[in-house]
Amino acid sequence: MLGGVWRAVVTAHVVAVFGQPVFAGVYLSGDFDGLGMHGAGADVVTSLCLVQLVVAIVVWARLRRSWPFSVTLALAVAETAQYFAGTAGALWLHIPLGVFTVAAVVVLFTAVWLRPLERREATGREAVDA
Repeated sequence: MLGGVWRAVVTAHVVAVFGQPVFAGVYLSGDFDGLGMHGAGADVVTSLCLVQLVVAIVVWARLRRSWPFSVTLALAVAETAQYFAGTAGALWLHIPLGVFTVAAVVVLFTAVWLRPLERREATGREAVDA
């Protein structure tokens, strides 16, 4: 169940992330409405990343898998920096960070669908406390 929620959130995130370069391209091709779509898409992507962060915390707590939290936290930091670089017009940072973010979310999506999450058995101190 929790693995399915994790996969669904990561999948929604990757779909939203793929829209961002498309909306930027619409704007750069001369359609100024594309900038509004790109801004709205940034809000969606950032919100989905925060939802993903909450799910990753639950995965860590329930399944004892910390890597989803670590990866999602790094993505949240990168996406937040990218968001503010975009609103400030710092394209020298916004564009390369966007490329990195898209690549990172695609790698995460691939990992999530190739390797299902399984509960890790308690070891050492955790086994004694249980």
